[in-house]
Amino acid sequence: MLTISVYLGLFLSAFGAATLLPLQSEAVLVALLLSGDYSLWWLVFIASCGNVLGSLVNWLLGRAVERFRDRHWFPVSAQQLQRAQTQYQRYGHWSLLLSWMPVIGDPLTLIAGVMREPLWRFMLIVTLAKTSRYAILAAITLGITQP
Repeated sequence: MLTISVYLGLFLSAFGAATLLPLQSEAVLVALLLSGDYSLWWLVFIASCGNVLGSLVNWLLGRAVERFRDRHWFPVSAQQLQRAQTQYQRYGHWSLLLSWMPVIGDPLTLIAGVMREPLWRFMLIVTLAKTSRYAILAAITLGITQP
């Protein structure tokens, strides 16, 4: 039962970190890797699934958010939203390869939803980016601790 709780905790950490919430999942993954008690492949898989699904939440929010842009409580100005849309149009869907990056990755996945990025392409590119990030982090972590 404890193992399931650990994997669930990693999933929730990765999911929350991919949303616009200021959370971090890398430290959780590294700690679990360093413990040596859990499968490397399961850890990377579960962290990746959680992070990609969190990004999907951002994409869904982006699909819905534009209808509220004229409301006084809308969190960004029309100018800021237009600037983000212009940047996304400029660099296109390949900019989603940066979805793993702190600070810019989460808003980028939201803007992809606003820009009506096709779901299949969004999921493909974001999954590639986020899984690669966790795999590289795992390789570095285990490379440092192995003789």
